[in-house]
Amino acid sequence: MTEFKNFIDGQWVATDRTFENRNPADNSLIGPVHEAGRPEVDAAVAAARAALRGPWGKLKTQQRVDLLHALVDGINRRFDDFLDAEMRDTGKPYGLASHLDIPRGAANFRVFADLIRNVPNESFGMDTPDGGRALNYAVRAPRGVIGVICPWNLPLLLMTWKVGPALACGNTVVVKPSEDTPATATLLGEIMNEVGVPPGVYNVVHGYGPDSAGEYLSTHPGVDGITFTGETGTGEAIMAAAAKGLRPVSLELGGKNPGIVFADADFDKAVAGIARSTFENTGQVCLGTERVYVQRPIFERFVAALKVRAEAYRLGDPFDRAVDFGPLVSLKHREKVLSYYQRARDEGATVVTGGGIPDMPGALRDGAWIQPTIWTGLPESSAIVREEIFGPCCHVQPFDTEQEAIDMANDTRYGLAATAWTRDLGVAHRLGEALDVGLCWINSWFLRDLRTSFGGARQSGIGREGGVHSLEFYTELRNVCVRL
Repeated sequence: MTEFKNFIDGQWVATDRTFENRNPADNSLIGPVHEAGRPEVDAAVAAARAALRGPWGKLKTQQRVDLLHALVDGINRRFDDFLDAEMRDTGKPYGLASHLDIPRGAANFRVFADLIRNVPNESFGMDTPDGGRALNYAVRAPRGVIGVICPWNLPLLLMTWKVGPALACGNTVVVKPSEDTPATATLLGEIMNEVGVPPGVYNVVHGYGPDSAGEYLSTHPGVDGITFTGETGTGEAIMAAAAKGLRPVSLELGGKNPGIVFADADFDKAVAGIARSTFENTGQVCLGTERVYVQRPIFERFVAALKVRAEAYRLGDPFDRAVDFGPLVSLKHREKVLSYYQRARDEGATVVTGGGIPDMPGALRDGAWIQPTIWTGLPESSAIVREEIFGPCCHVQPFDTEQEAIDMANDTRYGLAATAWTRDLGVAHRLGEALDVGLCWINSWFLRDLRTSFGGARQSGIGREGGVHSLEFYTELRNVCVRL
C-alpha cells in the first residue's frame, strides 16, 4: 500500500480528504491519495512565489542546468521505482513504459537544460535621431509561478515536458497530476529533495478538476501562467479562468487525427505504422489515429491486414514482458469508450474486429480491459468519425483522389496531428502544407525531435512547445535599450 501526499515547500502534506488510486489492470487498490483543498493550493503557490525571491531566483543559469542534470541522474538511479509506479498507475506494458515513458521523462530535463544554456538572444544596433548610436538587446526573464495540469496517458513524460523548460527558464511550478495517475509526480518530489532543488521550486497538489485542486490552481491569482494537456472542454474552462488577470495559457487539447494511406505506399510499413498509431498505449495517445483513409485500390487488402495486426496483440499482466497491450486507464474511461463501441453498432458499422471486452484470466478480469477495434461503413457525419474516443479503435474509409483525402482529413474541429503514407514526394509535400494540423508525419508516426514545435491548431490547442518555442511561453522577453 502506497500513500500519496501533497508535496509543498519540500515537505509531505496530508489532508483529511483522500480518494483511491487503483491499478487499471486488475482494479486492485494501490493506495490513498490526499486531496488538496484551497489551503493546500494557497500554500503551494506561496511556496513557489517565495522560492522565486529566494535561493532559486538567485541561481546562475549554469547552476540551474547542473541541478536539472542531477534530476536526470536521480530518475535514472531510481529507474525501477519510477517504472513500477508508472505501470501500476496506467497499466502500461513493461516494454512501452521502460522504453518510452521513463527514459523520455528523464530526458526532458536534459534537453531543456542544454537548450537554456546555449540559446542565443537577439540584439540590434541603431542610429539615434541626433546622430548617436544605441544598442538593443533581449533578456529572457522567468514568467514566475507556473501551474502545470497534467494528463493521465503519459504521466511522467508529459509532466516533465512542461516542468523541464519551466525550471530551466528559472520559474517555479505547482503541478496538479491527474487523479488517476498521481504516483510519478509524487515520486519526483523525493528526487527534488535528494539532489538539492530548493524547497518551493517544485510542488505537487493532488485532486480533481471542478471544486478541487485543478480549479483552485487555475483560478489562483498568484499563478502567472498555466500549461495544460487534456481534453478540449477542460482547456476551455482553464482558458476562461486564466482570462481573469490576463494570464497566458499553453494548451495541448483533443484531436481526431487522420491517417492517410495512398496506393503507392510501402504497404507493410503503412499497415504497421497505422496499427501503431491506432493501438499503441491502448489508443490513449493524443497524437493517435482514429480516422483512417485508404486509397480505393488497396482498401480491402489494407483493412484485412490491419485486422491481422489488431488481433495479434498480446493482452495480459503488464509486468509480463511478452505482453504488448494493456488496459485502459480506468473503468470509468472504459465506460466512455464502450459507449462509442455500442454507438457504432447502433449506427450500422461493420465491425471488422473487436468491439467489446476481452475474456481475461483471474484477477485481470476486474481490470479496464477492452478489445482493439476496427470499423468500416459509417458516413463521415457519424459521431464515431467526428468525436474523440481516446481508445484503441479506428474507422477506415476509402478515397479516390488526393483532394478527396485532404478534404475528409480536414473536415473536423480539431487539428492536432496527421500521418500519411506515400512514395510520391510531391504528394508528401503537398499534404504537409494542406493538412490543418500542428504535426504532420509522412511515412512515420510519433517520430519526435524535441527541438521542433509541438502543439495543435483550431480546437486542438493554443501555443507551441518544444525547443526554443517553449521559451516563448516560459519566459518574458524584455528589451534593454542602451544609449551609447
